[in-house]
Amino acid sequence: MAEPVYLELGRQKIFACSLRWPGWCRWGADESAALATLEDYADRYAPVATRAGFRFPRPAGFEVLERVAGTGTTDFGAPGAVPEADRRDITKAEAARLAAIVQASWAELDEVAASSPAQLRKGPRGGGRDRDAMIAHVHDAEVAYGRKFGAQVSAAEVRQAGYGLVRHRIAETLTAARHPPDPGSSGWPAPYAARRVAWHVLDHVWEMQDRSV
Repeated sequence: MAEPVYLELGRQKIFACSLRWPGWCRWGADESAALATLEDYADRYAPVATRAGFRFPRPAGFEVLERVAGTGTTDFGAPGAVPEADRRDITKAEAARLAAIVQASWAELDEVAASSPAQLRKGPRGGGRDRDAMIAHVHDAEVAYGRKFGAQVSAAEVRQAGYGLVRHRIAETLTAARHPPDPGSSGWPAPYAARRVAWHVLDHVWEMQDRSV
């Protein structure tokens, strides 16, 4: 069965993103390269789906259902455009599935971080965050992401309750989601929010794995 995907078209980068599996998004210099890289990462994504309690069948190719214009965020290296396919009502079961996959991506991060050295091998240009800075970056990003879909957590709350509150609020908000934001709103619909959160987590999980000394 072909996997339904959308393509986000930037000037320098093109993202290919699964519409069914939050976080399974990769980029390439053109459409073919983006889809090839997405396929290459299927085996790395599969444990996330399994951890969330879902069977992840190996795709028999991809079906591009939508192409969306990218932004500066796309060319920076992150999926930043919301496809029309995400702007829809979702069922209780769909919402629970989104939350489960995001929670599985967090579990992957925790597991990989626990077995990774504090100092990671530098990237090809001598850069890249070390483990603890990478984790802090993911945490900070999720505080900002939460504001985009109603999972707000204040800095004071984080200081008092810790980062676990951020995860709780995100999962709670995704689980309760049913309707997209009003037309014209800059808020994120739940399918996109789950995809963006899981993508960011897994992108750094895989970076951490690749750069472990």
